[in-house]
Order: sequence, then structure tokens, then C-alpha cells
Amino acid sequence: MAPAVVSGLLPLWVCLLLTSGAGEAGKLLVVPMDGSHWFTMRLVVEKLIQRGHKVVVVIPEVSWQLGQSLNCTMKTYTTSHTLEDFNREFMVFAKTQWKIRENNLFHLITGSSRGIFEIIFSHCRSLFNDKKLVEYIKQNSLQSVFLDPFDMCGLIVAKYFSLPSVVFARGVFCHYLEEATQCPYPLSYVPRNLLAFSDVMTFKERVWNFLIHLEERLICSYFFKKRLEIASEVLETHVTPYDLFSHTSIWLLRADFVLEHPKPVMPNMVYVGGINCQQGKPLSKEFEAYVNASGEHGIVVFSLGSMVSEIPEKKAMEIADALGKIPQTVLWRYTGSRPSNLAKNTILVKWLPQNVLLGHPKTRAFITHSGSHGIYEGICNGVPMVMLPLFGDQMDNAKRIETRGAGVTLNVLEMTSDDLANALKTVINDKSYKENIMRLSSLHKDRPVEPLDLAVFWVEFVMRHKGAPHLRPAAHDLTWYQYHSLDVIGFLLAIVLTVAFVTFKCCAFAWGKCFGKKGRVKKAHKSKVH
Repeated sequence: MAPAVVSGLLPLWVCLLLTSGAGEAGKLLVVPMDGSHWFTMRLVVEKLIQRGHKVVVVIPEVSWQLGQSLNCTMKTYTTSHTLEDFNREFMVFAKTQWKIRENNLFHLITGSSRGIFEIIFSHCRSLFNDKKLVEYIKQNSLQSVFLDPFDMCGLIVAKYFSLPSVVFARGVFCHYLEEATQCPYPLSYVPRNLLAFSDVMTFKERVWNFLIHLEERLICSYFFKKRLEIASEVLETHVTPYDLFSHTSIWLLRADFVLEHPKPVMPNMVYVGGINCQQGKPLSKEFEAYVNASGEHGIVVFSLGSMVSEIPEKKAMEIADALGKIPQTVLWRYTGSRPSNLAKNTILVKWLPQNVLLGHPKTRAFITHSGSHGIYEGICNGVPMVMLPLFGDQMDNAKRIETRGAGVTLNVLEMTSDDLANALKTVINDKSYKENIMRLSSLHKDRPVEPLDLAVFWVEFVMRHKGAPHLRPAAHDLTWYQYHSLDVIGFLLAIVLTVAFVTFKCCAFAWGKCFGKKGRVKKAHKSKVH
């Protein structure tokens, strides 16, 4: 009887743990990033609003997703660009990804993304030019900032208003995450971002990993130059990336070690990967009808994410031809021109409930661009993947799924219709892919607290305690030579050398005393004989 009582009380104990501290409503400032970054951040914001907190969201008046209404205070500021400018620059970037690979730091600085980055990075100057908005933030006694660090504006806001911050991100470009947290990052088994290496690297890959790390140290400052200029203007002092990143109280990282390589972490780094995997939502009648009509073969879900809606005509026709070679019904989220060779088994939709469809038992495979949201939804629901990475961290995500035997990666620039068709048949018919993704799913979902609840807890924690200074390592207060104990090594080496020198001198003196005089007597005796 006792075990039954304990198991019955366990859910109550968990609920009490998660609701502790919810009685005190706080005031939170939110500085988000547009696009897919906002989808999961919004979930945390909505949960905080439900728990009674006063939330102020600061957004540009021109955006793709940020203007959607929330039950909180929304403050906008004017921008120097229009939505047409935004869309035009993004289309330049998106179209280039179907022509060449731009998957290194040099391309980020000089490539097709430069125009869209210039627009995004200009937002922070516009925010601080709005004096009424700045004064509003000052007067409202906000307790902390919840932010996306991509454009660094939230970090600048936090420093300007001296507020503790909670970062919500997949990661940070370059080496600034480990520098900001003072977290060790062994290059021997932890690959750098954008390389698409596994953690078991060959000697050649480890050499390349080390060289890329050096490249980051040399050129990352150019990538952040625009943002740092704005920060220096606002804060009226010279600002480095370390000045902004290092004062973060908690890092909420949209990652999980079921996908990430094992590596050191610091106590203020909290992993909340899979936060977007919300279960239990029913399918609409439209999509239920599509699924039911698929018969015993089931369905394939195809989406390249919210940011990619059009594909070059020739490539779209190759894809359409490949999809017609499998017996499954394909639900393809696509808003471009309908390919003339589209097969009867392929249904084009402008939007689809991706996570719900992936959770359906008749889903056989998932064609994805390998964005972190889609990858974790695939893992959560245990669906094998065919991955067509385009840019950013997508190559890394695809490599990690492939090395775990849960999917197949194709190069979108080089793949043929047969390549895609064969990859789909492989992940659907080879049972090992399903078994491996189900194993990953089981590991990912075996956790004491859901990622959304964990994220909400830490945001509230920072609000309650005005930061998390007890989690800040003393390494921040050390110089580079103290951090690496070079002063200690030098001191001990000096002692060893001093002792060795004194010992040598003592031995030499003793030798001279004992044997030096006898040697001189012998020489003098010989000279007399001669």
C-alpha cells in the first residue's frame, strides 16, 4: 500500500516544486529576435504571463512574427527600413543558399547575409533613439531582461539599465559562449560550430578544428563590429563582446545532450532542448482526412521551416519527381509555384501542424532543413529524417542525427531526384533508422522536469533573486595567465631551477674541496720529477 501512496503523491510534489514562487508576480522585460527564434521564446513568455507576471515586450514596428498579439504590454519603436526592405534582403540570402554553400565565418561577414544582418543589427540604435520608450523602461522598475542574444540588443539593454538577464538561444557565434561563461571547451573532442564534425575526429579534423578556433579569434570581431559600435554609442564607452555576454545570469540553451556532443558545462548553463515539442494537440479535420486517406503506407511530412517558402523551379521539379517515386502520401509545406510534374501522392499546403503530424502513428519519415526546432520535433516524436541543410547550424544538426543512425543527409546543391527518393526509401524501409530515432526519443523524454517548466523556473529565479551571482565562477576575476596557472607554474619552475642551481653549486664546491687539492698536489709532484 505504501508504494501506491508514494506514487500517488509524486505528481503533487512535482506540481508544488514547479509552482513555488509563483505567488509573487514580477516585472519582466523581453527583447526578442524575429523569425523562427521567436516561436519557442514565445512559449516561455506566454507561460510567464499565465503565471501572473507583468511582461513588457519591446519589438520593432517592422517584423515578420513579432507583431502577433500577446496578453501583455507590447512596445514598438520605429525603424529605418520597411517590411519590403526586410523581405528583399532575406530573399537575396535565401536564394543564394540554393546556389552556393555559405557555411563559414568569412561568408557570414562578406556573403549574401550581410544585407539582412545590417537591417537586424540596426534595430538597437532605433530602440535607443526612441527616448519615450527608454524613459518608459526606466520608470517601470523592471526586475530582469529575457532576451535573444543574436543581435546583442537585449544584452545592451540589460547593461544600460543594470538589469540581470536571462539569455534564450541555440548558441552564440564564435567563442563568446565559453568566454562569457568561462566554460572549458576542449578542442580535441568538441568540434567548433559550422564544421559539421562529429566528436570523434581524425587527426586532420582536429587540426582543422584548431585552425577554425584561431580564425574565430582573429575575425569574429569584424562580425560583431556593427553591434559593438552601437553598444559603444549607447553606453558611451568602449565595449567588447565579453563586456556584454559575461554579465548574463542564466543561459537557457535550446539543446539537449541527446543531440549535442558531451562536453563541459557551467552551472548557469541550462539545457532546454525540445521546449517546442508540445504534445496532445488534435489534428484538424483537413489534415486528419489526408492522413486517413494515405492507407497502410502512411505519410511523409516535408517542411524546410518557416523561413524557406520558395525553391528554384528546377530544384522544385527534381524534388517533386522524387516524391512521386514513393508510395507514401507526402504533405509538403510550400508556398512557391506548383511544380508542373507534381505527383498525385503529394499535397501542397501553405501551412501544416508539423509537430502534431510528426506525432501521428502513420508518419513514416520527415524531410527537414535540419533547423533545431524541426530536429527536436523529429526526435520527440521518433520519426526518421531525410535532412537537406541549407545554412547556419543546420549542417551541424544534420551531422549529429546522421552519426546517430537516425537519418540521412543530402547536399541540396548536388542531389538528384534519385538521391532523394533512395534516401526516403532507406529511412522508411530500413528498420534500424526507426529503432535509432526511437532510442533517441526515449532518452530525450526521460527527464524529471519538462523543458518549458525548467525555462520558466529559471526566469522566475533570476527575477526573485535579482540575478544568480552565486553561479558566476571566480574565473572572471583572473587574468589569462592566472586562469592557466602560468604564474604558479613559473613560480614552481623557478624554485626547481633555484634548488637545482644551488645543489649544483654545492656539489661543485664540495668536489673542488675534496678532489681539487689532491689533483693540484699530484700535478706539482710530477713537475718536480721532471
